[in-house]
Amino acid sequence: MFNEWFPNVRMEDMITATNETLYMTLVSVAGTFVLGLLLGLLLYLTGPGGLWDNKTLNWITASIVNIFRAIPFIILILLLFPFTDFLLGTIRGPQAALPALIIGGAPFYARLVEIALKEVDKGVVEAAKSMGAKYSTIIFKVLLPESMPALISGITVTAIALIGYTAVAGAIGSGGLGDFAYFYGFQRSNFDVVFICTILIILIVFIFQFIGDAISRKLDKR
Repeated sequence: MFNEWFPNVRMEDMITATNETLYMTLVSVAGTFVLGLLLGLLLYLTGPGGLWDNKTLNWITASIVNIFRAIPFIILILLLFPFTDFLLGTIRGPQAALPALIIGGAPFYARLVEIALKEVDKGVVEAAKSMGAKYSTIIFKVLLPESMPALISGITVTAIALIGYTAVAGAIGSGGLGDFAYFYGFQRSNFDVVFICTILIILIVFIFQFIGDAISRKLDKR
């Protein structure tokens, strides 16, 4: 019955495309988490009332974050073609999409990190400072642990956005379900392929959302 309803769907190709989407998503989420966390910490720490209150550094960081957040993802991919080609020697395939995915996702996550850190009880931070705690201790023993549920929720939201970005990247040959849906589905009028690719992307989103929510609830002490 499946073959009758979806005659153009080849399971081997679909599995390969799904694996490519998962690869791009997982690697880009890891890279986005690290880079976004660093940028978010810098925004918070150099902001008004932060541990390293520095207007100039905060303005520079905020400007970089805002600029890259403002660039539509498809344009960002095109702008990064020379950099990607220099770094990887190609602008095609799942690996070639990673620089754009990470650079596109990190600024978005950085703002979520900044918001999460601002929600930490200032009394807890002041108590740590009054006890003579070093800045590194305050960051790693107070700020990050206290904001971890919100940080996990933020990276979950970002991961779902990145799944969508992988589909967009597929339109220019990055591989994955977006690539398969566009080139083998849409361009050949195989709309059963487009439908199955859409369902698989939705399932991946649900899985990431479920895992992220579960981890966030586990870490939430309230």
